[in-house]
Amino acid sequence: MSSSFMESPSFLFTSESVTEGHPDKICDQISDGVLDAMLKLDPKARVACEVSCTTGLVVVMGEITIREGYVDIPSLVRETIREIGYTDPAYGFDYKSCGVMVAIDEQSSDISGGVTTALEAREAKAAEDEVESLGAGDQGMMVGFACDETPELMPLPMALSHRLTQRLAEVRKNGELEYLRPDGKSQVTVEYSKGKPKRVHTVLLSNQHSEEISNSEIERDLVEKVAKVVVPKHLLIDTRFIVNPSGRFVIGGPVGDTGLTGRKILVDTYGGMARHGGGAFSGKDPTKVDRSAAYAARWVAKNLVAAGVATRAEVQISYAIGVSAPISVSVETFGTNIISNEDIDNIVKTHFDLRPGAIIRDLDLRRPIYKQTASYGHFGRTDLDLPWERTNKSDAIGKDAGL
Repeated sequence: MSSSFMESPSFLFTSESVTEGHPDKICDQISDGVLDAMLKLDPKARVACEVSCTTGLVVVMGEITIREGYVDIPSLVRETIREIGYTDPAYGFDYKSCGVMVAIDEQSSDISGGVTTALEAREAKAAEDEVESLGAGDQGMMVGFACDETPELMPLPMALSHRLTQRLAEVRKNGELEYLRPDGKSQVTVEYSKGKPKRVHTVLLSNQHSEEISNSEIERDLVEKVAKVVVPKHLLIDTRFIVNPSGRFVIGGPVGDTGLTGRKILVDTYGGMARHGGGAFSGKDPTKVDRSAAYAARWVAKNLVAAGVATRAEVQISYAIGVSAPISVSVETFGTNIISNEDIDNIVKTHFDLRPGAIIRDLDLRRPIYKQTASYGHFGRTDLDLPWERTNKSDAIGKDAGL
């Protein structure tokens, strides 16, 4: 994607979301539930927790090191499944009867040593504090994005997709549509004109349901009580609505598909509107830059857009395992910047310390705040107080930019 995005006369762009009962999202929530439980016991816990689920079985795997304490992982798994809504054996998967297998080991000492004491600190033979000493938990590149299409500075297709799946969960849990089951998806296609949203072209909703309900009733309810409640009326111009296009969606959840942690990385981020480094988030403590640096990149991008230096910003940060300083930091504004690229680079260097230890300090990431992000997106969450969503640097950036 380049500046031509803003120049194209008209094009369509689609993003999707999934509900908390989707098999992959069940796994993300369990992974982050384990992470939160470990951080409650030990804020410096090292956690890499992966989960898979299928008919009647949840497998929890990974590498976890904590200084002291114990987490009853099987009970945590069952409680998470209960909260999601798999409470009836008739669903084919429920919190009481599913088996739980746990296979946890400690973090590799080779990884631990390089993360605890970064290359810079080893060379200087000094490690005064974590900001100076902590190395990146892995190599790779992380991407953050922001744009002015919505008040929360997210791409419109992604924002609407998440709101739709949240609404599907709401009407299921409050009994308004009691025939719905936990597994579901949304997809939104937006027509753009010269880089700006013009209308919602198509809304696609698929949701698991009880056997006795008719397709026509499901379609009517999901259009009227979900889609038209969520999508702003001024964007509903010749909009096409598609509901459960396969015809029936009675078999769902882990019975219908095996779930796996980290398999919905575009749902978790920007719906394909921005590039992606490839690393998943859930189940990883903040020393893993796959997670913490992706949050920092969003923080940078959002503050740049909030300050008015550009209407679109994509920030990439790269790291080497065991090294504190980023290998590279780059900002792409797709031709929407009103100050020079060099000035933007200098602003980022001035206002953001992107070493892993500094990110953890500045965003206060050693807290059990992660399970709430494991469904309905990690970014643009106006319902949550997430530190990487704050625009606390925008005033200073605007002043430096002369705005």
